[in-house]
Amino acid sequence: MQRVKRRIFSGVVCEQEVFTVSDRTENIKNAEPRPRFKTEEERELHKIGISRRRHARLVNENFSPQSLYSTLTMDDDNEVHTFKEARRIRNNFIRRLKYHMPEAKITIYMGRGKNTQRIHFHMLSDGVPEKLILEQWDYGSVLRVENLREHNYYDGVDYGQDYTGIANYLFDHWTPEQGGHRWKQTNNLNKPDMEPAKLIKRNYSKNNPPQPPKGYIFVESSITNFGYMHFKYILKPPKRAKRKRC
Repeated sequence: MQRVKRRIFSGVVCEQEVFTVSDRTENIKNAEPRPRFKTEEERELHKIGISRRRHARLVNENFSPQSLYSTLTMDDDNEVHTFKEARRIRNNFIRRLKYHMPEAKITIYMGRGKNTQRIHFHMLSDGVPEKLILEQWDYGSVLRVENLREHNYYDGVDYGQDYTGIANYLFDHWTPEQGGHRWKQTNNLNKPDMEPAKLIKRNYSKNNPPQPPKGYIFVESSITNFGYMHFKYILKPPKRAKRKRC
């Protein structure tokens, strides 16, 4: 067996993956981790983990403090009770936004309110003015339109413009009742920069991560039961400006 390493850059985030491949692997550059599972449950959790990381990378690569996070609800006159109906409203709304702003980047999510059980939407958008969202959403209320934060804190640490937290929150809005994909995205989203995998000789561990790229700082790591290692780094965020006293 051989150990390989791969770096993935998305926005301010760099990930380094370390995993094992067979000695018979011919194309190391395109190697992928292929764990063996004892149960179908393990296999399904692995697939969800891949989808979760892919989604977080898309969010980090395409959105910034200039982007908007919106919460869209439906009033009594427009309320729908199935996600099939909600999907039609969602698709029409995105088409209208893209008609006015063809270069806009959008991801949108459906969910049910915990208390009301009413269907609502969350949206991340870049290149869409707040005024246009308010004008085009005529199914109810826009409860929130706000810029993404420039400084995101996880366990008290400033991760800067790392939007993995909100990405995971939105990813988890999906339920089996919805069916289909966990989110809808416009076709113009940029893809993260995934470098080719390469063979390594060094041994890494949770407390002995690979060196960070220049300008990045190491923030967290994880190791699965299958020996897959995941190390995360962020571009060192600038210090927050101190508020002036009145």
